[in-house]
Formats: sequence, C-alpha cells, structure tokens
Amino acid sequence: MIDVQLADRVRSLPPYLFATIDKMKDEALARGVDLINLSIGDPDVPTPQHIVEAMQAAVVKAEHHQYPSYEGMLSFRTAVAEWYKARFNVTLDAKTEVLSLIGSKEGIGHIPLAFVNPGDVVLVPSPGYPVYPVGTLFAGGESHLMPLLEKNNYLPDFTIIPEDVLKRAKLMFLNYPNNPTSAGAPKSFYEEAIALAKKYNIIICHDAAYSEVYFDGERPMSFLEVDGAKEVGIEFHSLSKTYNMTGWRIGFAVGNAQVLAGLGKIKSNLDSGVFQAVQEASIVALRTDDAILADLRRIFEERRDVMYEGLTSLGLKVQKPQATFYLWAKVPDGHDSSGFVAHLLNNAGVLGTPGVGFGAPGEGYIRFALTKPVGRIREAVERIKKVL
Repeated sequence: MIDVQLADRVRSLPPYLFATIDKMKDEALARGVDLINLSIGDPDVPTPQHIVEAMQAAVVKAEHHQYPSYEGMLSFRTAVAEWYKARFNVTLDAKTEVLSLIGSKEGIGHIPLAFVNPGDVVLVPSPGYPVYPVGTLFAGGESHLMPLLEKNNYLPDFTIIPEDVLKRAKLMFLNYPNNPTSAGAPKSFYEEAIALAKKYNIIICHDAAYSEVYFDGERPMSFLEVDGAKEVGIEFHSLSKTYNMTGWRIGFAVGNAQVLAGLGKIKSNLDSGVFQAVQEASIVALRTDDAILADLRRIFEERRDVMYEGLTSLGLKVQKPQATFYLWAKVPDGHDSSGFVAHLLNNAGVLGTPGVGFGAPGEGYIRFALTKPVGRIREAVERIKKVL
C-alpha cells in the first residue's frame, strides 16, 4: 500500500462548510429526527415548467450530444446580453463580454488562477461565500479579509485596508445582495469600489447571484450599471437562484473583455463548456415573463415575513432582508454560533448554518434559509420557541 499524502494546498483547507452541514443533517436523519433543514440555499420550488419542457425538447437534438464550446453558444451569450440590457440597461458585446460557466461557483473558484501569483493578495469579504478564499488559496494567493459588520451595514470599510495590502492586491470579491447577511449595496458604494480599483489596479469580481430574489419591489442594481465598472471588473451571475435551477449548473460572467479572456483560458484548460441542451433551455429561462418570476418572489417573500416575524417575536435580533432568501439572526446571549446551531438541531430538530462558518466576523450569528414551505417555517419557529 502506498503512503498517500495530500498536497499542502488541500491539507490546509478548512472543512467545506456545506459538507459539514450535510454530515450533521445525515446524522440527525439517521437518528430518526423529523428535521426542518433551513441550512442550505437550495430552493425547494421546482424549476418553472416551461423551462423543463424546453430542456426536454433540446436534449433529443443530436447536435447537442457533442463537445460544447468553452465560451458558450453564441445564441446563449446573446440571450444573456439581451437580458442585461432589458434588466439593467447595460450593453454587452455577446462575443467578448459574456462567458458561460458551469454555475457561477466554477468561475469564482477559477478566476484567481488566471490573475493571482503566489504572494499576491485577494480582498475577500468576511463573512462570505467560502469559495472566495479557497480559490485564492489554490492559486497561491493570500486572502485579506474585509469584515462585514452590522455597524457598517455589512459593507466593507475600504479605509482600514493597509496601503501595502492594496498595492499587492490583484482581485477584490464583492457580493450584493449579500450571502449570508442579506444586505444590499448602494450606488455610492460601487463608485467607491471602482475608484479604489482604478487607483490600485485591482480587478473587481462582483457576485450577483441573488439580484433577482428581491422583495417589496426593491430591485437591486448591477455593479455594471455604474460608470467605470466595465473598466475594472466583471459580474458573476447564475440561473440557479433566479429560476430555481440549482441542479442544472449554468451561470455566466459578464463585463471586462480582457478579464473574461483570462478566465476563459483557465476554463479551456481545466474544464469543458456547458451541455448545449442546458444552454438552449436557459435561453428560454432568460426570456421568461417577469410575472412568473414575481410569483416565485412572492413565495419567498411570504416565507421571509413568517420567519422574520416569528423570530423577532421570540426576542431574536434579525436582519430583515430586501433580497436573497436568507435571514441573518443574532444568536441569544450565552451561545456561540456553532453551539446554538447544535442546540437547535439536537433539541428542536431545526438546522441552520453557523455564522462563523462564513468567516470569523460571522461569529454570534446564524443564517436561516427560506427553503421550506410556510407551514414548516411556522413549525420551526414554534420548535425554536420551546428550546430558547
């Protein structure tokens, strides 16, 4: 038997947050717990039927059964450009400013490989999506964490980043509407970020996966709507959350053509393009009547209201989201975030995500995902009430 040794880059990885959550879930289910799982951001509402039917028609076409192009079908990229124009009034060249992805996670994880050398710095929001620092680690870069604090409305404070760090920084990840805090960002914040990027030659990578899951008629803006954005960066998007297509694995990056070309070089060497039948169905998705999407948003808005009102009635301090399907709540006094998650799981059969799993500034918080029907959310609140 050989002595199998993991590479240093793998040995240094923290446990992947959602894999750890899956293990906790499986152990609870094995014990026979009637589990209400509010931990993972995987919508339980099916993909709209007209998109499924488009996929059924596309999958039988023989021309889709061969290798797809790395950058994506021009027809799909054109549909993305049309969607950006209609939704944000942003003009994109479908040939050079749109790149298809096997889900936005793939692009986010790969982009440091295109631009970060060992020792370079990547500016990473914390708490935040774990793939930002992990992709940086795999590229040999150093993550400089930008704390997202309640007192700053969960926006990073650029003024506290040391000058020497800014001079070494190659990329900056931003994410609004934000996961896990559900915070939004105003235009003035993006203007500040763009000015910083221009001054220090930093590429901005804005993760906008949740821009279409919004409430109360408050539509989030795109980073690319701001003057100068396309000069300094790109925006990642996904069909996963907008159209309840998490399992389909299709997303895209748009914006600066040179940045997308660099990411495309990594893609062409490390993975393949998206199955063309999925791209064809996604064209139909991108042209979906907004009335259908409004119905989906109403489902999550009702869940948000029930969960928010329920938790606040128990005395918990909760961030009421204007977008995303997450609630970011402070844990009660006497608990840390991991301990409170375990307490709820073991005593109430309710599973959330510990805030500290998204980064040290998330300590003291728990994230609940609105991915169960209203009846189960009401039941979760009642169970939590009994064990507080």
